[in-house]
Amino acid sequence: MIKKLAVFLLLAGIAVVLAVGYGFSQLAQRQLAISERYFTVPAGTSARGLCQQWLAQGQLKTWDCQLLRLYLKWQPDLAKVRQGTYQTPDKPDLLSLLRLFASGEVAQFSLTFIDGETVQQALTRLQQAEFLRQDINDTSQILALLNWPADWGAKPQHPEGLLFADTYFYTADSTASQLVTRAQQALLHQIELAWQQRQGALPLQNRYQLLIMASLIEKESGLLAEKPLVSSVFVNRLNTNMRLQTDPTVIYGLTDYSGRITYADLRNPHPYNTYRHHGLPPGPISLVGASALLAAAQPDVSDYFYFVSRGDGAHVFSETLEQHNAAVRKYILDKKDD
Repeated sequence: MIKKLAVFLLLAGIAVVLAVGYGFSQLAQRQLAISERYFTVPAGTSARGLCQQWLAQGQLKTWDCQLLRLYLKWQPDLAKVRQGTYQTPDKPDLLSLLRLFASGEVAQFSLTFIDGETVQQALTRLQQAEFLRQDINDTSQILALLNWPADWGAKPQHPEGLLFADTYFYTADSTASQLVTRAQQALLHQIELAWQQRQGALPLQNRYQLLIMASLIEKESGLLAEKPLVSSVFVNRLNTNMRLQTDPTVIYGLTDYSGRITYADLRNPHPYNTYRHHGLPPGPISLVGASALLAAAQPDVSDYFYFVSRGDGAHVFSETLEQHNAAVRKYILDKKDD
């Protein structure tokens, strides 16, 4: 009798093990219908709590959650889900989701500040960034966050150009001010790198003027190979007390720019108009990247004083006004007559 009971218990134990094992295999295949691209696990959430949530939604059965309870005793690390926002797999199953949530590998989001854009345009991008907590409403707050080094001189009085143009990665619930601070720290680092590599006898008195020069270069050419040449034109003009006469500075100071610079625009006395004022404008006119900063610090050596757009993104550089006027006729005036 005892022998038969032992055999029965053994067989019953084997049956239970097989049943549980089968149940676990079924649990691993239990698909969940989650259409959202991202899934947020709030603080204090447990694996069993998530199972109950999906049970209430009709995605799981009571038996699934009972099996999961046993499974978590066998795999206790899987129960330690971490709060955060995760990217949902294409075909999520119950166990793979819990493994993801236990890993803490939250989704990474990105925001790009584009070289040549204004700080107001950068603020718009910032405010439209997904899963970013918004705590900046105005560009003046960007200026307030700036930690300008004391030995660099007076802190800038305008927020323009005070974010480094680059791509920044962040996790959900990061704040806009955190990204701004990182972009400003990156800018200060890049300015210092360029300043330390600057050529001697540049007509730039400080690092802020280097940033201003870089912004002019950034707005004039998007071609990496051209930027040091554009820089050389501005340096040659500054060294001979010629006005810089760069159109982007005219546009920057206008409040009603129509898309085409007029003679009245060129005569507008606003402080950024380098057709009316000698020297650099009072501040940057755009965000800059590393290539523009380096071009400002290391201009090519040239005899060029003029350049004009060819209409394909590149420019024609000239040493004399006569050469420049010929290039303007060829690439600007003739095209208008076509």
